[in-house]
Amino acid sequence: MVKVFMIVGSTLAGLGVAGGAFARHSLKNRLSAHALDIFETGIKYQMYHSLALLLVVLLLTSQQNYPSSLLWAGYGFILGMLIFSGSLYALSLTGIKWLGAITPIGGMAFMIGWGSLVITAWNWK
Repeated sequence: MVKVFMIVGSTLAGLGVAGGAFARHSLKNRLSAHALDIFETGIKYQMYHSLALLLVVLLLTSQQNYPSSLLWAGYGFILGMLIFSGSLYALSLTGIKWLGAITPIGGMAFMIGWGSLVITAWNWK
């Protein structure tokens, strides 16, 4: 999973940079200020959690017998980025309001990821 997490984290961080540039340069004249703000919120959370996923990679590689809570953290961050950020991108680009209703599911996945890191830290040897 280390390799997968590193590839996903690096790829999503790079896409976050590209998405931010795309929003700033191509979408600013096509979306309302509110929709652009929603898109940029998705980018911010994607970037934060891409870096968090890379932290998980560092922690996984620092121990031979890593705790399963680190895997849960990685899965939570990936799922959160897909659902939270993805739903915000879709909402801002399409204007389909019900997409905002699934965004909190992604937020819960982020919290599972962070909570899993707390559990990892608590049990750290």
